[in-house]
Amino acid sequence: METTPTKRIIEIYTEANPNPGSMKFVCDVMLLSEGSVDFADIASTTNCPMARDLFKFNFVRRVFITSNFVTITKAEDAEWFEISPIIKSFIKSYLESGEPLFLEAIKIDSVVIDENEPEIVGKIKLILEEYVKPAVESDGGAIYFDSFDNGVVKVSLQGSCSGCPSSTVTLKAGIENLLKRMIPEVTEVIAVEA
Repeated sequence: METTPTKRIIEIYTEANPNPGSMKFVCDVMLLSEGSVDFADIASTTNCPMARDLFKFNFVRRVFITSNFVTITKAEDAEWFEISPIIKSFIKSYLESGEPLFLEAIKIDSVVIDENEPEIVGKIKLILEEYVKPAVESDGGAIYFDSFDNGVVKVSLQGSCSGCPSSTVTLKAGIENLLKRMIPEVTEVIAVEA
């Protein structure tokens, strides 16, 4: 007797974060085993059909995918109570269809400590990875080290952190204070566009 494969049922729930313009759509399956991918526009989605199709909704402005969730940034004139069920249903249907999330392997940005870079840069990267990244991810975003020069640490904020009204407070009161306390050479932390 031949049996037909059982369709995988995906559960998704929404989770608010500090950025009122974005929402986390948390899945009960892993989407990425490591890293994250941030799509700032439809042109950047050539390798991710689900992200490309999400941008076809006129209220989607940014798509961020990591571990087990997708963070969507909406148009200012859209209301979550109206669009959240549409997005949730779309993501659920896409994942249940069995279609690939990515057409080919993606390059994951991971923390690389280069033995040729200054020791202080390695320390900054490790602090961001160990202390800051988990908190930022729980809010639906990501943070990446960009550079360190003359006491100034530059970081890239993605997902819900990109454009978040409270990201400046988080950056200055949280991340900057932590780095200054742990590495006296750090004088300032600023965000740069990814």
